[in-house]
Amino acid sequence: MKLKGVDRTILVQSSNIDLGDMLPDYARTSILQLASKYFGHLSAASVHFTREGATYRCTINVQVGTLKMMSGEAKSTDIYAAFRLALERVAKQLRRAKRALREDKAERLDKHLAWLGSMRRRSAGRHLEWPAHGGPVGIDHGGSHRMAAE
Repeated sequence: MKLKGVDRTILVQSSNIDLGDMLPDYARTSILQLASKYFGHLSAASVHFTREGATYRCTINVQVGTLKMMSGEAKSTDIYAAFRLALERVAKQLRRAKRALREDKAERLDKHLAWLGSMRRRSAGRHLEWPAHGGPVGIDHGGSHRMAAE
């Protein structure tokens, strides 16, 4: 799960909260798990916590590979819950980006060309016609009729 040299690129900070030791470690491991689950190459990530009255606000920015920066923000009375909600929003964006990349693949043209080539080899020398019942019918244009007429 540990990606090379990534701990330096995950910045965990706060404006007016003492985060302690556990929360930054938890944030780093969670972001590493998320990056390895979807793409495996984390370019940069930052987590920022602020306190607004009785609630905590967590903002997460993650850049994976060459994709655009994904951002998630959440508020909660529990700082860990705010982090998890923001991370879920980033995960949803990464999941959708991965699906879009997977579905955006070009169709393989070699399959179609191989199928066309096999059809041409079968029909060499005769014209194929598709009647209403669905099967191909070979039509010989005048070869046997010419022999009978002569």
